[in-house]
Amino acid sequence: MKKNVVVIITLMLLLTACNTSTPSEPEYNRYTNSFLDTFNTLTVVIGYTETEEEFNNYFDIIHQRFQDLHALYDIYNDYEGINNIKTINDNAGIKPVEVHEDLINLILTSQKWNAEIGPRTNIALGPVTKIWNKYRNEGIDDPENAKIPELGDLQRAAQLTDINEVIVDKENNTVFLQEGMSLDVGAIAKGYAVELVSNEVEEMGFISGIISGGGNVRVIGKPLDGVRARWGIGIQDPDASIISENKNLDTVFITDASVVSSGDYQRFYYADGQYLHHIIDPDTLMPGKYYRAVTIVAKDSGLADFLSTELFLMPYEESFALAESLDGVEVVWVMPDGELRATDGMKAIMSSHGATSTD
Repeated sequence: MKKNVVVIITLMLLLTACNTSTPSEPEYNRYTNSFLDTFNTLTVVIGYTETEEEFNNYFDIIHQRFQDLHALYDIYNDYEGINNIKTINDNAGIKPVEVHEDLINLILTSQKWNAEIGPRTNIALGPVTKIWNKYRNEGIDDPENAKIPELGDLQRAAQLTDINEVIVDKENNTVFLQEGMSLDVGAIAKGYAVELVSNEVEEMGFISGIISGGGNVRVIGKPLDGVRARWGIGIQDPDASIISENKNLDTVFITDASVVSSGDYQRFYYADGQYLHHIIDPDTLMPGKYYRAVTIVAKDSGLADFLSTELFLMPYEESFALAESLDGVEVVWVMPDGELRATDGMKAIMSSHGATSTD
């Protein structure tokens, strides 16, 4: 799965829950738990509920749904009784594959956003990303012999990346690829999963919490600690080391929204004196070089995930113009020299521009 980047959650929470203003109103407590067995990343769940049992019920539902979606979106592994992305790829040029509705919807949404918003985020780029994944893994395992893929190989692979050739039959829930094609949903899968599961548990009554899957954070409602009106979510410094005490460049304050980042600071290797990360520009077939990181704030975590790649792979003027054209989308760009640039709406919710959790 894509970009195991980390958005640090700036909790700023009390160690215990605060009572609400009157005895007749519910008392909410803060709970947290996490799991590591989906999407190759740590997923953290934070919630305010009346009892620990209530929180644990929501946590178990969230964990199970993430396991289900991880299996569906997996491009590497088979699962008994499940047709997933790998099943589709294995049957390219052979036959349509019947898959679960959750996978159909992911593919259709990806095609829709690719057509309406931007072509750089392309789930059909699998033949190209497969080559890069191979070279990256070899370069990490054996740095002295690390290599860059041959441009000719990448160009031939790019001939098999037309997203319009991904044939979805909604009536029969099947997906068919032409021979040589393959899907890689890493540019959207985590954010899409976070949004889907957040909506499901919110409908069940989970009214205050955070689901954070790697670089994909979705907040539900506001913190029910009796103090704050908004959650504080940190934006990671691309240059921060694992042991750094302060990993944040800034903090944004949000309710009922998502924060998603893409950056060059994880899943990288060096070859021929070049720093080579995992976000591949479909035009150059090389890692994007415009930014260190891009962070999106939007209502929908799946859309934010899509945009974090799309805007990362565009020159700043074009990237800014696209961001400004989208309602409810705010962006921070970390430029190669470390400069932060942001939309006006993003500045209004950033700590560095005076925003707080109690506004």
